[in-house]
Amino acid sequence: MKICIINGPNLNLLGKRETKVYGSLSFEEFLDELKAKYQDVVFDYYQSNVEGELITKIQQVGFTADGILLNAGAYTHTSVGIGDAVRAVETPVVEVHISNTFAREEFRHESYISAHAKGVVIGFGLQSYELGLQSFL
Repeated sequence: MKICIINGPNLNLLGKRETKVYGSLSFEEFLDELKAKYQDVVFDYYQSNVEGELITKIQQVGFTADGILLNAGAYTHTSVGIGDAVRAVETPVVEVHISNTFAREEFRHESYISAHAKGVVIGFGLQSYELGLQSFL
């Protein structure tokens, strides 16, 4: 099984950024733990701070991967283009958020991705990715 994890803006700062919200583990460290735990899964990991690059990656893997775990970060709430890309591909997408977006600023309560996603996992820290992964296993 091939799962692509796509992370958006500022998620390259995990482990350094707002550790009370996002924790002290880098995403690469967390991904190493996932790989060790789920050895039958081939993980493709991609992170970009650029909206168009995220859309390109969704399109690249959206017809070949078995699943996409997408944390578009702040673009979740602003990018019609990313929502359209999720809708356009055949691979199911689970929208993932580390923090509870509904406990944050009101603009974060809206998502341009959710309506096109297989499901949404919000607010369980980095475990949100593993919960999303479980839906594909």
